[in-house]
Amino acid sequence: MFGFRGGESPETLARKRGYMVSARERWTFLTRFDVSVIKNEGQLVSIVRDRSSRTLDETRQDVHAWMAGKDFEDHPAAAPVALGAGA
Repeated sequence: MFGFRGGESPETLARKRGYMVSARERWTFLTRFDVSVIKNEGQLVSIVRDRSSRTLDETRQDVHAWMAGKDFEDHPAAAPVALGAGA
């Protein structure tokens, strides 16, 4: 999720950094370390629930709403198409 896997495009890294800041603004109890090790939605739900007084359903809804429209996947630039010998 937020954790950097290596080999990701600069665009993906910038997007994830922005999401890390956004998450820490929404849930002020999250530390930089927390967001750097969260790998998926379930882990984010778990840590938010553990540190707040909300129910699991409320937390899932909150995290899901925050994640709406966000893209956590890497989309590397397409490789150039090589022209064949017959082209």
